Amino acid sequence: MWLDAGLAYLHFTAMFALFAFLTVEVMLARGEIDARTIRLLARVDLWYLGSAIATVLFGIARAVWGAKGWAFHSGSWVFWAKVALVALVVAVSIAPARAFIRWRKRLEAQAGFAVPEPERARLRRYLMVELHVLAIVPLLAVLTARGIAR
Repeated sequence: MWLDAGLAYLHFTAMFALFAFLTVEVMLARGEIDARTIRLLARVDLWYLGSAIATVLFGIARAVWGAKGWAFHSGSWVFWAKVALVALVVAVSIAPARAFIRWRKRLEAQAGFAVPEPERARLRRYLMVELHVLAIVPLLAVLTARGIAR
């Protein structure tokens, strides 16, 4: 019981942090992306990566060692849909992460570099897709936990 509660707490905390960091990225991408914003986005993205890794690891631990166990989770198509959406978010998040790295390198080579508007708009679209797809994951988690649609 204590193990399940602890894993749930860690999983939820990591997930809340994940949403928070992604929201910060979305907000930073609303306006002009100058040198200061590029550096900040790169730092926030590292925290986003860390919270994503923690969320996945604690989620796996919870599915395996939690109160309901692996047999309960692995037998649900809703659980696998949740896993697929998380994989989709990971795949979509690669483009923004690569952009942050590319922009930092460009900034080091060219002082005063600012991200061109079309690139900023493309980044924001990627981030919004991540955020909207990720918003469905907790719903699928709730359905899985209650054994709905097994």
